[in-house]
Amino acid sequence: NSKLRHVEKDVLIPQIMRDRAKELCSDKVQAFTRCCQETGFLMVVKCRQENAALKDCLVGHYSDPSFYEECKAEYLKQREEYRATGIKKKRQKVTSNV
Repeated sequence: NSKLRHVEKDVLIPQIMRDRAKELCSDKVQAFTRCCQETGFLMVVKCRQENAALKDCLVGHYSDPSFYEECKAEYLKQREEYRATGIKKKRQKVTSNV
């Protein structure tokens, strides 16, 4: 059964998308994090370029319909496994400072 509830469409699948997009844009996340750590309070001004690159990368993934379908398929697989076993598996997350 691949019918999705409102919370699955609007919360759970977008969460998978955010996690995967952060993994795919990890180089930009690290560059932005490094810049913020080096500049302190002036990060708003000094890290604009890194922030814009990170934002472009993330938004590019969020707005890609094929990326949504991949994440939806991943969610449906997780849901199917949970329904079969009753054991919730957590995704491994890439550790970052963001």
